[in-house]
Amino acid sequence: MPRAVSPVAGLLCLFLVGLASATPASAQLLRQTPESRQQVTLSFAPVVQKTTPAVVNVYGIRQERRTTNPFMDDPFFRRFFGDGGFGVPRERAQQSLGSGVVVDARAGLVVTNHHVIEGMTEVKVALADKREVEADIILRDPRTDLAVLRLKTTTGLSSALEIGNSDDLQVGDFVLAIGNPFGVGQTVTQGIVSALARTQVGIADFQSFIQTDAAINPGNSGGALVDMQGRLIGINTAIFSKTGASHGIGFAIPATMVRIVVDSARAGSASVRRPWFGARLQGVTPDIAEGLGLDRPTGVMVAAVFDKSPAEEAGLKRGDVILQLDGQAVEDPDSFGYRLATRPLGGTASVNVLRGRNRLTLPVKMMIAPETRPRDPVRITGRGPFSGLTLVNLSPAVAEELTIEVGSEGVAVMEVDPDSPSGQIGFQKGDILVAINRDKIAVSRDVERLTRDRARGWEITVNRKGQVFTTVVRG
Repeated sequence: MPRAVSPVAGLLCLFLVGLASATPASAQLLRQTPESRQQVTLSFAPVVQKTTPAVVNVYGIRQERRTTNPFMDDPFFRRFFGDGGFGVPRERAQQSLGSGVVVDARAGLVVTNHHVIEGMTEVKVALADKREVEADIILRDPRTDLAVLRLKTTTGLSSALEIGNSDDLQVGDFVLAIGNPFGVGQTVTQGIVSALARTQVGIADFQSFIQTDAAINPGNSGGALVDMQGRLIGINTAIFSKTGASHGIGFAIPATMVRIVVDSARAGSASVRRPWFGARLQGVTPDIAEGLGLDRPTGVMVAAVFDKSPAEEAGLKRGDVILQLDGQAVEDPDSFGYRLATRPLGGTASVNVLRGRNRLTLPVKMMIAPETRPRDPVRITGRGPFSGLTLVNLSPAVAEELTIEVGSEGVAVMEVDPDSPSGQIGFQKGDILVAINRDKIAVSRDVERLTRDRARGWEITVNRKGQVFTTVVRG
C-alpha cells in the first residue's frame, strides 16, 4: 500500500510517474487540417524507445520482528511514542515495490526513492529485459527521499539516462513519466509540467518539487520523469490523493537535487554532505512585507544567527530578508533550503539581502556544519526502557544531520534498535533526551551513568521536533 504522508491533505508517497494534459495552442492552430502523413503520425515513441530501457523495477524485502509492549498501558506515553511493544517476538516479511532509474550503466548505479527501500534487508532490481539482479544500497538520503543502489552485475546493461537540468523547465513543457504502477509492468504516461518549486508538500526536508498532471499510481515511486530530449528531469515521488487513486496532481524530485545525491554515491560516500548556513529562518508574512515596503510576501527573514556560522561570518543580521541565492529567487524557507542544498561545497554563494530599505549582496561560504565537540556515541544496554539507544553529544553537525535546532539542551538519539525496549516503546532517531528523573543531561555519558542502576520507574523528558514532553515509565 502507498505510504500516507499527510492525512489532512491526502498526500500519498506512492510510486508515481507522470503528467497528462495538452499544451495551449491557438484555436486556429487546433483546427488546421494535417498537411502530410508525418503530421498525422507524430508520436512520443522515439523518446519512449530511448528512455524505457533505463527504467527498472525495485523490490525490497525485510524480515521484521514484532513484540508486545507492557509499557503501552499508559495512554499519555502512547500518545507520543505510538503503539508497539516488546515481549513475545513474532516474525513476518514485509515487501515493497517501486521503480528506479539507471543513471550509470558502467558502474551499475540506480537511483530510486528512499521510502521504497527504507528498512529493507534485501533488494532486487528487475531490468527492462525482465532479468532480475541483486543490488546493494550504497547511499540512503531520507532528507531528499532518494537512495542509490549498485547492481551486483552489469552484464548486458547498456542503457542509462542522462541527468538533465531541471532549472531549465518551464510550466507547460511536455514530459513523460515511466514506472511500474500496481506492478502490472512498465507503463508510460504523458503530460505537462503543471507547476515548479512546490514547497509545503511535507514529503522530504528539501522541498522544491516539480508538479505534474499525469495518471500516477502505486508502484511508480522512484520512476523517471523525462523531457522531450529523453533526459531525466525528475524522480517521481508522490501524488495528492484522498483515495489512493490519481487525481492528476503528482510531485517529482528535481534532477538538480538528484545529481547531487548520485554524485555523492559516485564519489564513494555513504551520505550526502551539504552546506551549512547557520541561521534560523522564517517566512515573510503579508504584514512583514508591507512593513518592509515589498509589493508581495517573498523571501525569508533571518530570525537568529548562530555563533561562528557562515551566516554570521558573511555579516547577516537578525531581521534581514533574503530575497535571492546566486540570482535565484527564494519564496520561503523550504525553497531557500533547497537552493542552498544544491550548491557545491568549498566555494561561496551570493545572497541578496534586504536590510531596512537597503539592498546588500553578501558572499556566504559553502562549508559543512562543524563538530564543535566530539559526538562520543554511547549505546545503552540492559533491561530498562533506554536499552537499544545510541546517543551522541549535540553539535551543529549533529543538528544539521538530524534536522534539529542548534543550541538545544540534552543529547541526541542517533540510532534506535527496533527490536530493543527503546525501539518497541517508540523512541525515534532525532529525539533529544533532555532529562531522566529530573536530572538534566548535558553529555551522552550522563545517560549511561543515570541508567546504570535499575529503578522502579523512570521520569523521562524528551524534545521531539521542538515539542518537549515528560512522562513516567514503570521499571
